[in-house]
Amino acid sequence: MSDNQSRLDLFIDRMVSQRACLDFAISETSDLPGPVIELGLGNGRTYHHMKKHILDRPIYVFERAVASHPDSTPPENRVILGDVRETLPASVDRFGAAASLIHADLGGHSREKNDAFAKLVSPLVQPLLAPGGLMVSSDRMYFDGLQELPLPPGAVAGRCFIYRR
Repeated sequence: MSDNQSRLDLFIDRMVSQRACLDFAISETSDLPGPVIELGLGNGRTYHHMKKHILDRPIYVFERAVASHPDSTPPENRVILGDVRETLPASVDRFGAAASLIHADLGGHSREKNDAFAKLVSPLVQPLLAPGGLMVSSDRMYFDGLQELPLPPGAVAGRCFIYRR
């Protein structure tokens, strides 16, 4: 974070980067048949974006409680409610290593807490990703078996990260 950037500038960088990285990942994984996983629904902006651009793969959302805009709310049978520390490991039996794309925007306003959570959730996410699948995250993740990729044009360094299995 640059000292001369406002919080608005940081937010814009994050949103522009998120869209550039998601669009890249959607395109790169278009030939993979597995489901898409959204970790954290929030108000549903990224879910809505993916729903508009991914027409041939189901999108499953992991969330503690749904509070999204009505246009951005997934069907109940595509929502996995609960704490991701429990729901991700339980989903390995359901999905296996089949997810073509996983997106996570789980962080809050504390960099230290975000980093600690990324360290905790990284090993829970990795077993769900298919070979060749991509993980897009707003926070740096900690994977043993995934390769960090360069960011696509339009993304701002440090505001989004992409990993491939």
